[in-house]
Amino acid sequence: MPINNGGSVEVRIPSRLGFEKVAMSTAASMAKLMGFTEDRVEDLKTAVSEACINAIEHGNHLDASVPVGVMLSIFPGELEVKVHDNGDGMSAAPSVPDIDRKMTGEEEARGMGMFLIQALVDEVQWVPSSTQGKSFVRLVIRLNKESEECS
Repeated sequence: MPINNGGSVEVRIPSRLGFEKVAMSTAASMAKLMGFTEDRVEDLKTAVSEACINAIEHGNHLDASVPVGVMLSIFPGELEVKVHDNGDGMSAAPSVPDIDRKMTGEEEARGMGMFLIQALVDEVQWVPSSTQGKSFVRLVIRLNKESEECS
């Protein structure tokens, strides 16, 4: 029987590229326990990986001594993922990339991560740093997205 309410897991990874895979695998495991389809698990893995890479590169500036925190929480019908870093979050405000310019090479191909995250999960919220000096991105993926789209 799938888990559909309660429980959370926290993962702390060093700000080194490659460790995003630890958070990605943890998120995938939780989503599978909740009964997500394989396609939704893959979407979640990509979104979590992109959020962690942004935190590692932009929030913590690749400083391996500064961890990225990933909190995964199960709520009825949805999984919430918060990815925390030590950045101010001001550069994390999403902008819509000009995909045509990127495809033709007029713009650098980088910068698609936030666009990708928004396309793969049901909710995204970027929260700038608070008095605690940490900013985070909050991702929510819903269990029954497929049935909501069909209605």
